Amino acid sequence: MASPRTVTIIALSVALGLFFVFMGTIKLTPRLSRDAYNEMKRAYKSYVRALPMLKKMGVSSILLRKSIGALEVACGIVMTLVPGRPKDVANFLLLLLVLAVLFFHQLVGDPLKRYAHALVFGILLTCRLLIARQPEEQPPEKRILSVNGDEQPLIHEAAPEKGKMKVS
Repeated sequence: MASPRTVTIIALSVALGLFFVFMGTIKLTPRLSRDAYNEMKRAYKSYVRALPMLKKMGVSSILLRKSIGALEVACGIVMTLVPGRPKDVANFLLLLLVLAVLFFHQLVGDPLKRYAHALVFGILLTCRLLIARQPEEQPPEKRILSVNGDEQPLIHEAAPEKGKMKVS
């Protein structure tokens, strides 16, 4: 049976991955929702206007929106389907992306309701990364007591008494 930690990581990975695939797709194409796509276009135009440095570097609102959308889709797919370390890398990239988007929302003065989802998913990404980076708990070593040539586990460690907590 999988540990609760493993189940939590898998559930968060799939949910977050699908969310970012969905949001990235909305930034890339109007097929899912024309209204949401048009809203994204408008928002990214305001982000580029608020940061003239982007315009000087040759980054248009279209390039910024499509770059962020493509990165969200790619990292979302990795979070959903790819096992192991790449999930943590995708998680970290998405966390940086969410921080950048939160910065953009603050820069243009958006109300909280416009970026609350980014805040919540940023917290979820942080939780998933923290849980994934914690080491697995190893079961304690069983000490063996040799009695008349027969090896037996110590009584204290074999079964802790009900209602008592073992303190090391």
